[in-house]
Amino acid sequence: MSVWDDLTGQPAAVDVFRAAAGSGSAPGERGAGSAPDSMTHAWLITGPPGSGRSNLAYAFASALLCTRGGCGECADCRQVAARTHPDLSVLATERVIISIDEVRSLVSSSQFSPSVSRYRVVVIEDADRMVERTSNVLLKALEEPPERTVWILCAPSEADLLPTIRSRVRSVRLRVPSVSDVAALLERRDGVDPEVALVAAREAQSHIGMAHRLATDEEARRRRAETVDLALSVSTVGEAVAGAARLLEIAGADAKAITEQRDAEEREHALRSLGVEPGQAVPMALRGQIKALEDDQKRRATRSLRDGLDRILTDLQSLYRDLVLLQLGAEVELVNASIEDRLRALAEALDPVSVLSALDALTDARRRIQANVAPTLALEAMLVTLAQSRAQAHVPSRPSRKASV
Repeated sequence: MSVWDDLTGQPAAVDVFRAAAGSGSAPGERGAGSAPDSMTHAWLITGPPGSGRSNLAYAFASALLCTRGGCGECADCRQVAARTHPDLSVLATERVIISIDEVRSLVSSSQFSPSVSRYRVVVIEDADRMVERTSNVLLKALEEPPERTVWILCAPSEADLLPTIRSRVRSVRLRVPSVSDVAALLERRDGVDPEVALVAAREAQSHIGMAHRLATDEEARRRRAETVDLALSVSTVGEAVAGAARLLEIAGADAKAITEQRDAEEREHALRSLGVEPGQAVPMALRGQIKALEDDQKRRATRSLRDGLDRILTDLQSLYRDLVLLQLGAEVELVNASIEDRLRALAEALDPVSVLSALDALTDARRRIQANVAPTLALEAMLVTLAQSRAQAHVPSRPSRKASV
């Protein structure tokens, strides 16, 4: 099984990286203007969330470090998958920004020659999280790269990086994979029932990671269904206030589900590496290291909560997107096809202007949360607008039996 097999919906990008990995040539001095099948020292993978940027980055890393071009089975490929290969350096942050010290450390490690493979590969996930001062540290490394070091940066778009960095990398853009491609991946890789896989891929809007969660986690599906029902049912200010509190609880539960098991595994691994037996008290001399781990986990929990809120807003925007399409009579597949009857009833009852106002309210809520407005206040303001649009159209707070799913 090749490392390229699970990169669904990106045939053009896969062809570029397979050709580069198999070219056998040393990286050029600059990424811009390279021939289509040539190897270069720095790459930028861009694409929307869930398109598989990091998956492609590590598949390319495996192809470069594996003697068989990314077979997916050898020790090199397994080490890349575990992020433990001696010639692979990875920078992935759980914080809002990547610190300058992290990049300096990465640049220093990039100067070493490969120890066991043809290349030394450096992957920076979320390269858009570098501020200008930090980006300039990376820029110096890209200007004078060691002969066998390959940089792979990942970001949502080229515009998220400095122009000087963009001029020194070869950019490959990913597209949003189709719903059918994502569903097929879930069936093949995870053994998911075809119908469940299709619904999950559609409701995740082709976000591969989210589709996997919805397809394999019943609680994740339940939380999404509750979020949708709440948004479509709120009709008074009181319900909006209570609904905002509930949405925050749902986001928190979603974030906890993602981080709880990982936190426990990290703590167990840290204690084991420090020689502390399970159940044994942590010696005073080692408590500083455990405290640093706990601080990192708290920062990750904060980011996970923000991500959970963003997922909720994305789901709610898909609802009103579907309403707009229904009101326009567009022949486009609905994201929330599982509640199509209910949405059609709402589309007939709501005024198009109120639907657009609701979409604006969702956009405002996302912008306010990003600007560090208290999430509860941002969600309350959003739901009050949704309630007002329903009240003006005299839509009942619950669908009739005929319109429900």
